[in-house]
Amino acid sequence: MVKKVVLAYSGGLDTSVMVKWIQEHYGSEVVTVTLDVGQGKDLKAIEEKAWMLGVVNHYSIDAREEFVNDYVVPAIKANALYMDAYPVSSSLSRPLIASKLVEVAEKEGADAVAHGCTGKGNDQVRFDITIKSLNPDLRIIAPVREWNMTRDKEIEWAKEHGVPVPVTADSPYSIDQNLWGRSIECGIIEHPDVEPPEEVFEWTAPIEETPDEPEYITIGFEEGAPASLNGEEMTPLEIIEEVQGIAGKHGVGRIDHMEDRIVGLKSREVYEAPAATVILKAHADLEKMVLTRHEKLFKRHVDHEWAVLVYTGLWMDPLKEALDAFIEKTQERVTGEVTVKLFKGNAQVVGRSSPSSLYDLSLATYDITTTFDQTAAIGFIELWGLPTVTYWALKRKQGRVPLQQRTAIP
Repeated sequence: MVKKVVLAYSGGLDTSVMVKWIQEHYGSEVVTVTLDVGQGKDLKAIEEKAWMLGVVNHYSIDAREEFVNDYVVPAIKANALYMDAYPVSSSLSRPLIASKLVEVAEKEGADAVAHGCTGKGNDQVRFDITIKSLNPDLRIIAPVREWNMTRDKEIEWAKEHGVPVPVTADSPYSIDQNLWGRSIECGIIEHPDVEPPEEVFEWTAPIEETPDEPEYITIGFEEGAPASLNGEEMTPLEIIEEVQGIAGKHGVGRIDHMEDRIVGLKSREVYEAPAATVILKAHADLEKMVLTRHEKLFKRHVDHEWAVLVYTGLWMDPLKEALDAFIEKTQERVTGEVTVKLFKGNAQVVGRSSPSSLYDLSLATYDITTTFDQTAAIGFIELWGLPTVTYWALKRKQGRVPLQQRTAIP
């Protein structure tokens, strides 16, 4: 018996149908929860619609600051790009939404929580694992996995049960967006050989319509987190919002790639992430200046694993907690400024500085004033190449040098 269910509610047709479906199918009271993570929706209108559908309570939560500070900033420090392309924007919001569902469910004394994920996508994994980790006693209801309704049948069901159906034709695209990125799926996007039509993009200008002059911005970081823009101190949220508009104007941040979903499917994914593209590139460049070669090479593996864990729904996994500890330690010196040139869809780092820079001009310069002792290179080369040279000496002794490498030069 399920007496009360807390539903992640977007205000769209699917989750609106879910309110009525859960009420009828389970005979349950429904509490709805809507989080603002920068999707640009009217929370007041969504709340009014929820009350109209007969919910017993509704929660509207402005989670933008929490989303940026506790989820996006760690992703920046981890240079998080799944499959070297996707800045895990939707992935980051799911554990936050799931945690709020559990929080509200415990406050309301609910028996279950519900979400609108399908059985094919990644989000079901992210929601379910986070919810079970935080409160294994809560039942998880995913109506879309249960009802097996086509879109037409869903609309018909909605009309029969008094659920408002949009009077305009539904877009063929499925859109999910937050402060860190915008995801576009379905429709023509499902055909990997076809260029995405211009109509799917909202945050980025087509190259043909971008300014004919480049624009330079300087992003300041404090221990890995964005802290200023063009010399003005700002919160990470403010910086993201500002860079989003500037970079998008120059056509920066369009991503089109083939992606491996958690459930094993290949999918063609299209994203818009102007701020993420610029900020991640700037942060990674600053790390090259302040971290040693050994730190940077090892962190590359850590960053990859971090992004995979987040993408695959393992935000709560103890491995991520351990990786966070390593990443945080490396960020102690990632303070400085990076200048990025924005022009015709490109974001190019053109300058960087840091009080923790390991770059020493007096050593690196080719000028005669250099303090680097070039004679030290002879002994270094001798020792560095010793294993390789020894190997080839043995090959020659054993007569195993390939013919083309023994042929005399005419």
